[in-house]
Amino acid sequence: MLLEVKDLQTKFFTVDGVVNAVNGISYSVDRGECLAIVGESGSGKTVGVLSILQLVPSPPGRIVGGQISFKGTDLLSMSPKALRGVRGNEIAFVFQDPMTSLNPVMRIGAQIAESLTAHGGMTRRQARTRTVELLSLVGIPNPASRLNDYPHQFSGGMRQRVMIAMALSCSPELIIADEPTTALDVTIQAQIVELVKQLQAELGTAIIWISHDLGVVARLADRVAVMYAGYIVEQAPVDELYARPAHPYTRGLLNSLPRLDSKVRTKLEAIKGLPPNLTAPLLGCPFVPRCAYATDGCRIHNPPLAEVGPKHAVACWNHLLKPQVTP
Repeated sequence: MLLEVKDLQTKFFTVDGVVNAVNGISYSVDRGECLAIVGESGSGKTVGVLSILQLVPSPPGRIVGGQISFKGTDLLSMSPKALRGVRGNEIAFVFQDPMTSLNPVMRIGAQIAESLTAHGGMTRRQARTRTVELLSLVGIPNPASRLNDYPHQFSGGMRQRVMIAMALSCSPELIIADEPTTALDVTIQAQIVELVKQLQAELGTAIIWISHDLGVVARLADRVAVMYAGYIVEQAPVDELYARPAHPYTRGLLNSLPRLDSKVRTKLEAIKGLPPNLTAPLLGCPFVPRCAYATDGCRIHNPPLAEVGPKHAVACWNHLLKPQVTP
């Protein structure tokens, strides 16, 4: 096992109250595996992965409980200096918007070479050679001639490729990608997903892919964790989750997707209601106000994750009901 997260809790202490962003989530990632974490905006996906490398802005954010073990070492107990050695070197991050992640007044080649000299101990000449190799690896045409270009001279898809090259620069064992295709059109999205799949197969890098796009996740992930209101409400292998979703929220997400393989024209369904206020005390299951299957027991106690099949767990008091199969 490469990464193990146990009972992670992260809160934001604001003037409006305490925001319970992540409420005791647990999951693991094996070497070479791709775990997708999905859910709507505000579900805690990004805060959960930022907590791994203690990148949550503090104040107001704070990790208040849990363990994060990477290769057997607890990241939360590391000193800031030791943690800097892990960031970028062993665990790399690809952010959602490359234009805000890249330095607009620094040449692309210098930005990638910086991590190679800082973490890899390379000379400037060695870093330049390696930078050309990385840009070629992620499909940048004529990479040697693009080293002196600035971020604004690249398209959105090419900037995201540069971010992936930067993430790969120190050969990390784990890459965390936070919705890296959200700002791109569907054609470029498909290219980036295929690139990541190819690189994962070639390099054996483990990936945590954060997304709200279940179509992208279906093509990329090995396993899926579904988050809602700071909780993981369902975990399963990707094929199992799509074929037999057990949580009403997961079913709602899948039913809101257009289906190209259905012979019957059906209207897309929306999940009624709004996510809960994360500053308010939570009683019972967080999905109760939006759930058609809620009972009195659901309003009193929040269900734990329970196994409903091989490697398939769901947090739902009604999980003993036969899971609905998506049409």
